[in-house]
Amino acid sequence: MGRHRLRSSASLLLAGGIFLASSAFTTCARAQTLTDDQLDAVKARLAEGATHSWEIGTRAEALIEDGTPTYSVLNNTSLPPPQGQAPSSLDEVISVARSVVEARAASDVQGPQPLMDASGGAAGDPPSIGVAVLLANWTGAGAQDGHNYAGAAADQLEYLLEKVPKTNDGAISHRIEQVQLWSDFVYMVPPFLAYYGVLTHNETLLQMAYDQCRLYRQYLVDDDAGGMWKHIVLGKNTDSGHWSTGNGWAAAGMLRVLGTIQHSQYAKSMKNQAKDLTNWVSEIHGGIYPHLRSNGLFGNYADDSSTFDDASSTAILASTVYRLALLAGVHTHLPQAEQSRKALATAPSGPALVHFTSDMWLTPVVNPNQFGIEGTQSPEGQAFIVEMHAAWRDWAALGSPGANAAVGRAAGVHWAAIALGTVVGLVGLTGAL
Repeated sequence: MGRHRLRSSASLLLAGGIFLASSAFTTCARAQTLTDDQLDAVKARLAEGATHSWEIGTRAEALIEDGTPTYSVLNNTSLPPPQGQAPSSLDEVISVARSVVEARAASDVQGPQPLMDASGGAAGDPPSIGVAVLLANWTGAGAQDGHNYAGAAADQLEYLLEKVPKTNDGAISHRIEQVQLWSDFVYMVPPFLAYYGVLTHNETLLQMAYDQCRLYRQYLVDDDAGGMWKHIVLGKNTDSGHWSTGNGWAAAGMLRVLGTIQHSQYAKSMKNQAKDLTNWVSEIHGGIYPHLRSNGLFGNYADDSSTFDDASSTAILASTVYRLALLAGVHTHLPQAEQSRKALATAPSGPALVHFTSDMWLTPVVNPNQFGIEGTQSPEGQAFIVEMHAAWRDWAALGSPGANAAVGRAAGVHWAAIALGTVVGLVGLTGAL
């Protein structure tokens, strides 16, 4: 009878140990989160540093996701969004669009043209600002300030479709001077095409957004690398390496197209396209997450151990894991995303953070202008932190779907140690009696 009671006590203590381990894990997760003041500083550095077209576009997207999630295609709100005056939380986004359209008008370039960099270069980067410009037009900013947002967006679209070179099967080039495909493109162009299509009730444009994702994957996916994408193919100066940020750009861009489809009037007719996009993002995750380093960060090139740690790509990839969980119920890599998120917010002692400077620049980061070398300040990295936090926040607000699996995998060894210690101690005690 005594031994039976002790076995029962062992079971209760084992359960209690697991409960305590789980509680400690949850408390730790809450502690390893950037504060509002820290995030404000991250956004302030982003505002100061974003000068290139893709940085400006990524900043605008991050601000939408963080500040006004009801206007984000990634949240469970129907599209098109409400018309009429934008909420004050969109003021910075509208300001971004206004500055770009003002500068464009001042350049006096005639005919179809990009939103920035009309003199040439990366044709795929300026469309990243397109969603902000479309949103400014949709919410009536032009009626207040007199700028032609609709005309600017239409010129950008026509430039993409008529002036930028393409492959024989229709993939729009990321570059204007040669046909060349960059993984970055998938974040910049397809979301713009998709959003334009939804606002203008043009399913053809939404299909085109999907087709660009499909074609880019066809050229860039590396089956020999588990589904990771190469960085640059075709033309001169290619890069067949598996650049971590490039894989993040691709996954995040496809998720924005997926969210646009799912929340639009075309959700039913484009179910198969949505399924493909879900699978393609999962494919990238499946290829790249086995290469996550023990410190929770990716190397600049995921499968090249000689490359430096890169917090920038780590953040955008983590954001895509949370978004995939929300949009498609895929929870596979939540443990790794949580590991990365907590690593990026680690403060071993005192207020100092390991992966941020004292004024909240993310570190270490790839140079945003030279993807093979380490940099010091990355505006896109700042935006990725904002997007990661917004994605995690939205995931947590909906009850952290799939979190139990994450807790179980990440804390499994710790639980096992507690359980083993409890059981061994109790077995020894039982044997002595």
